[in-house]
Amino acid sequence: MGRQGAGVLAVLGAMAVGAAGCTVQPAGTDGKGAPPVRIEVPSRTPDAPGKSASPSRMPQAPAKKSPPVAPSSRPTPARVLWSPGDEGRDVRELQARLRQIAWIFHGPTGTYDDLTAEAVRGFQGKRGLPETGVTDTVTWQRLLAMTREPGRWELYLMGGQPADPPDPRCMTGRVMCISKSSRTLRWMIDGRTVSTTPVRFGSEYTPTREGVFRVYWKSRHHVSTLYDSPMPYAMFFSGGQAVHYSADFAARGYAGASHGCVNVRDEDAIARLYEQVRDGDKVVVHW
Repeated sequence: MGRQGAGVLAVLGAMAVGAAGCTVQPAGTDGKGAPPVRIEVPSRTPDAPGKSASPSRMPQAPAKKSPPVAPSSRPTPARVLWSPGDEGRDVRELQARLRQIAWIFHGPTGTYDDLTAEAVRGFQGKRGLPETGVTDTVTWQRLLAMTREPGRWELYLMGGQPADPPDPRCMTGRVMCISKSSRTLRWMIDGRTVSTTPVRFGSEYTPTREGVFRVYWKSRHHVSTLYDSPMPYAMFFSGGQAVHYSADFAARGYAGASHGCVNVRDEDAIARLYEQVRDGDKVVVHW
């Protein structure tokens, strides 16, 4: 092969190496080959764990925490204190307080009856409370804030207060033992109380006399000749003063007074007592 052919072959070989290899060795000034130059392809910086490798990824706002879920959004119902059918001293106080603000006009009787439930329902409705007719803690607190502590006579306006201990003079024989302080009549036989009933007395100007007396006359259908008023089941013990049934006492309670007699408001109770008491039985009226 001639010199010209060898040169062509050399040029073609160099071109083949440049096309197949990763580096090019340019000639240096001293005719020796220079260190190969690497052509690097830029690499991506590894992303932090959990992040996208995309360089165009936009930063995200931190995730919002959900608010804690309340166990229940329903309010706890108020506790019921008294409801229709209940009885006792607490019911008397409820009725007395309702009476103070003119929501009830009867009693107190100590029994949670229909009239009491109606009064409670009206009180609740006036103040935007659920109109249940039963007295719960919320209703009671509102009523306490609007009223005062009732006195003894307010609690027992229609009678029913506990009787005082018997007077010593009542402990023997057959006795109607009548206490002005507790406004009660005990029917007693040989120191044993057979029955107790509320009673009412005369006014300041016509007081019921106190002391020890005897029943001297019984009159089942008596009518007062002095006042022209009925005195059913009258049992006279001192002049014109007698133990008898009073429709006025049954209707008005202690808002009224007698003309000196001992009034009984429970007609059934006085009827039973009338059948048991005899002429000559003792009557003790005391404080």
